[in-house]
Amino acid sequence: MARVSRQSARQSARNLTRQPAHPVDHMLPLPKLTLYGFQHVLAFYAAAVIVPILLGNAMGLSRQELVYLINADLLTCGIASIIQALGVWKIGARLPLVQGVTFTAVSPMIAIGLGAGGGTAGLLVVYGAVITAGIATFLFAPFFSKLVKYFPPVVIGTILTIIGLTLIPVGLQDAAGGSHLMGDPAYGDPKNLAYALGTLLFILAMVRVGKPFLSSLAVLLGLVGGTAVAWLLGDAHFGAVSQADWFGVSTPFHYGMPKFELLPIIAMTVVMLITMVETTGDVYAIGEITRKKVDGDTVARALRADGAATVLGGVLNSFPYVAFAENIGLVRMSKVMSRYVVVAAGVFMIVLGLLPKAGSLVAAIPHPVLGGAAISMFGMVAAVGIQILGKVDLREERNALILAVSLGAALLPTTVPSFFDRMPDDVQAVLDSGITLGGLTAITLNLFFNVFTRRRVMEIDWDDMEEPDGSAEPYTGATAR
Repeated sequence: MARVSRQSARQSARNLTRQPAHPVDHMLPLPKLTLYGFQHVLAFYAAAVIVPILLGNAMGLSRQELVYLINADLLTCGIASIIQALGVWKIGARLPLVQGVTFTAVSPMIAIGLGAGGGTAGLLVVYGAVITAGIATFLFAPFFSKLVKYFPPVVIGTILTIIGLTLIPVGLQDAAGGSHLMGDPAYGDPKNLAYALGTLLFILAMVRVGKPFLSSLAVLLGLVGGTAVAWLLGDAHFGAVSQADWFGVSTPFHYGMPKFELLPIIAMTVVMLITMVETTGDVYAIGEITRKKVDGDTVARALRADGAATVLGGVLNSFPYVAFAENIGLVRMSKVMSRYVVVAAGVFMIVLGLLPKAGSLVAAIPHPVLGGAAISMFGMVAAVGIQILGKVDLREERNALILAVSLGAALLPTTVPSFFDRMPDDVQAVLDSGITLGGLTAITLNLFFNVFTRRRVMEIDWDDMEEPDGSAEPYTGATAR
């Protein structure tokens, strides 16, 4: 009896000292994992496939080749998201971050591909640059993570606010029916606006009056409900589903061995350096939402996952990858913080990448329905940035100027798209991205105002100050400002 009592006491002590799992590491039941994971896929799908569509159309690829690129993209997105969320060795932040193709790389990849002759020949040069840039990102990740001290809340908050504000117009374009540049006569049709507004209002209503479980599925239910209404009214079409193949595998180097050329490699490496700043902001944002501590090691693991996913993308006929800000807004809205939900979403993406018919079904969601949901999610990304900025003393003129000038720079490509048309193509590739331009502006101004200036003042305080009695010896009683 005494032995049993001692064992019970030891077990009770272990139970008292055992810390409960953080919500990020909480494993949900399979039904919830399935629903929440599928919600992430629906929220992410449109933005995920737009890059291969834009690149394929610009390079003159056939419809069959375009479908192949989309499948390869989804397959790689799934593998990359699992690596980022689950973690392998020192790769992956182990946070609920979905991986997707970065928009920053679209213009440079088009320029590289067309410069190499377009078509599949151009893709080989693109893939050579993508693979090399991915390796560089992987190797540089631990060094970049040590620069985190130069990204204070004013920089991170500004970048996240910029990401949200520059993504909102993408959602608004979808709400109106798609890009007006494609000349769709239905663009801006009141019916499209009604679908978008109806989807948005339904999501808001679910969050307001629904029970916690239904509230966490608000985006998924809004997308399904909006698509169902559009189908009943004849505005959602599933004809492409029957024409799609049941099974398709993206094989490595499908178009041939990549070609490694110096200038494209340099251009793509610069792009990946810029996206590293974006991923850093995303990691801090998800840490803020989930209340999970983020440090330099977390950032390094996230960046290694970006690099590994980008190399994998080049091998599997896809593109550069980055932590997707779009899905961060969904984590904030649903309050579902488990990283295993993203793992489930990654499994769904792999299935969609292997089953073109299933991917075609998801692709049938009308643009206005997607736009209505996207407005809320992209706005939530901006809200996270504003929340971080709330910790910054904006009464300090330097911080206020960093925010003000960076927002102005970020909105420039969005509000005046032709502003940089006379610039060289390589320069346009950087300046035409509001996220890139605004992010670089915030980083540069912070270095100018808060890093270099501080160092100069400290040197004056300690090295150039005289003793109170007028002697030439350094004044060791000075305080750094």
